[in-house]
Amino acid sequence: MTGIIKAMGLVFGDIGTSPIYTLTVVFLLLQPTAGNVLGVMSLIIWTLVILVFIQYDWLAMGLSIRGEGGTIVLKEILAPLLRDKKKAVFITLLSFVGISLLIGDGVITPAISILSAVEGSVLIPGFEKTSQGTIVLISILIAIVLFVFQSKGTERVSVAFGPIMGVWFISLASIGLISLSEAPEILKALNPYYGINFLIENGWKGYIALGEIILCATGGEALYADMGHLGAKPIRQAWTGVFVALVLNYFGQGAFLLKHPDAKNILFEMVFDQAKSLYVPFLFLSIIATVIASQAMISGMFSIIYQAVTIRIMPPLKVGYTSVERKSQIYIASVNWFLLAAVVFIMMEFGQSSRLAAAYGLAVTGTMTITGIMMMWIFYLKKMPLYSLLTLFITGVDVLYLSSNFYKIPHGGYWSLIIGAIPLTLILIYTQGQKQLYRMMNFMPFAEFIEKFNNAYATAPKIRGTALFLIRDIQNIPPYITQTMFSHGIVYEDNIFISIMSRSDPYGVIGFYREDIANGIRSFEIQVGYMELISAEDILREAGIDERAVYYGLEDISARNPVWKFFSLIKRVMPTFIRFYEFPTEKLHGVITKVTM
Repeated sequence: MTGIIKAMGLVFGDIGTSPIYTLTVVFLLLQPTAGNVLGVMSLIIWTLVILVFIQYDWLAMGLSIRGEGGTIVLKEILAPLLRDKKKAVFITLLSFVGISLLIGDGVITPAISILSAVEGSVLIPGFEKTSQGTIVLISILIAIVLFVFQSKGTERVSVAFGPIMGVWFISLASIGLISLSEAPEILKALNPYYGINFLIENGWKGYIALGEIILCATGGEALYADMGHLGAKPIRQAWTGVFVALVLNYFGQGAFLLKHPDAKNILFEMVFDQAKSLYVPFLFLSIIATVIASQAMISGMFSIIYQAVTIRIMPPLKVGYTSVERKSQIYIASVNWFLLAAVVFIMMEFGQSSRLAAAYGLAVTGTMTITGIMMMWIFYLKKMPLYSLLTLFITGVDVLYLSSNFYKIPHGGYWSLIIGAIPLTLILIYTQGQKQLYRMMNFMPFAEFIEKFNNAYATAPKIRGTALFLIRDIQNIPPYITQTMFSHGIVYEDNIFISIMSRSDPYGVIGFYREDIANGIRSFEIQVGYMELISAEDILREAGIDERAVYYGLEDISARNPVWKFFSLIKRVMPTFIRFYEFPTEKLHGVITKVTM
């Protein structure tokens, strides 16, 4: 039960707050005729079944590495199955796009959720004339408080998230059930015929409406992405209850719309019509629910960025810890302020939730399509034909929704792509820059290094104690090591080459000695799961290593190409991996190597 309650707060905030705005924005495009209401309701229900229940709850959550899910996990499962190098590169690029789209989607989620909830205040007697500018200002203030609070840690407050969301879902189900009893004919929408008939009768308009209908499933990808935090079982159990609450509420909104076709802000007008005395508490509850949804998104962004850093597709960002008990409670200041700036900009740019809906959905459907493609490929290569065919159908549905969102690009959807393009550009420049840098550096072959080291170790005076040197590939000795030992004559009695390797699975930390390289040089390897938060100093102490100095390489990059100039800027302003993995700062010695790219 505890896991289920936690899942409601951590996983289902986004999809749980979509009833605030989904039906409202859909019927900005459509006339609320009985046929349209039934058709839209049918499409909403079956979208939740196909894209959330089947794609994520059943299929995606069945593909994991040690209980961890997400785009990076799908890539790690699929990559070893591919023998063609070009296909592996394509899948890697696809995973980069998926990560970037999630970040782009993560900016719009709090903006549309908080705005739509605050907009409900205009139904309170005396607040009818509240200007849209005031609503935007209040929404921005809520967002600022939320993001500023991140550095303080959310562990204590997050304990209350699950119960509050539980109350929210009970409220959604209750008001939906009351409204549903007034127009039970809405239940005919359970028949998919009404959804299909709606698309046929409305043609192009119905196709465009799919771009708004998909908003009911935004946040569905969180079932899979957050699986490692709680485990599959409590998320699946919680989703069953959440699904029932959402369906009852959507049916209730549909029934209310049949009786009140002039309704504009459907959920809030439905509550106001049913129980005016409870409207203000419900409004406050909805605002709290959107804040919780936003908090879950922010925490998710921190996890995604951390994964990207540990598998070295993004530069090492400074990570802070907000809990002494749980190292998974992390805070990345640069990501936090980027998200806040983007959220505030989006709120100011669009001004109201109905306009913001024109930009929402593109990144979500892109992420779902990428997930579908990767799952289909995995099932095909694992020779599971029935799953392959089912995933092919689901991916077709994903593509249908994705294509219906293309019309949003000139109407504000381009902001979603621009925001997503920022991390994608960073990933591509950083990964390609690292490869180019590696090619341009003057590495010394292992055999030549050993010969020179043996001679230096035998003849040169040695410094007492142990020195650590960071290295990736023992066969290619980086110039900072040869420069330190042979040019500067710094040779210690005990020299240990430290390599930190990212594991393909999310959890697990192993530190162990490899075979000795030569007399005076030992090799120690640390293998780290990409979700692990480690302190290299702790691992070294556990292995009995007590060094006097830690040496690492720094590159002074000169370049004429603007892309490599930007890469050089990234290398200068971002922390080094030596700081990211928390080596003892008082013992660090950075050795600069000049590189022309």
